[in-house]
Amino acid sequence: MITLTVENTDFTPARVFCVGMNYLAHIRELNNAIPTEPVIFMKPATCLVAPGAPLLYPSHGSNLHYETEVVVLIGRVGRPKTREEARTAIAGLSLGLDMTLRDVQQTLRPKGNPWELCKAFESSAPVGRFSPLHPQTNLVALPFIGKVNGQVKQQGNTSDLVFSITDLILYLAGIWTLLPGDLIYTGTPVGVGPVVRGDHLVIEAPWCGDFEWIVS
Repeated sequence: MITLTVENTDFTPARVFCVGMNYLAHIRELNNAIPTEPVIFMKPATCLVAPGAPLLYPSHGSNLHYETEVVVLIGRVGRPKTREEARTAIAGLSLGLDMTLRDVQQTLRPKGNPWELCKAFESSAPVGRFSPLHPQTNLVALPFIGKVNGQVKQQGNTSDLVFSITDLILYLAGIWTLLPGDLIYTGTPVGVGPVVRGDHLVIEAPWCGDFEWIVS
């Protein structure tokens, strides 16, 4: 289990909430319908992979995709009810990868089966180091990119989210009491694609730095 640190404060990972279909271009990329409320699934905290650690290719699928995402770290217990309360619940921000077995997902979806087999396997949630949320941070203007073998594959900005970061926090808090160490993977923009063993993945943003993994 990795430790999440923000300005010398350590957090033990609690739950990993993930949001599907939260960028319009990505929704169209996969020929999905635009959701009317957030699509939520979860991963065990054991799926987290620290920067530089091996990113293991799962053995039960053959079409592993990267999905670059802004990740929110919750810093306090609570159930915020306003956007301002939602903002104050944030301890830090980073980037992560929602690794997805697309071939497995395509077999699960027609059956209406849960997504754990395609989304919640070991090494499916690489996450970068967290930067603190500053008063001047604009949560609806966070740019980021994802690269594979030095080539830019994804360019995103939270201004394009269907459901904003604070709205996601409020939605989750309406169902669960949020806990310190909870993570929210907020969705991926257009440009997802496959990786193979040996590929070099880099995710970066001016507000948090850059992080890398090798698929093994």
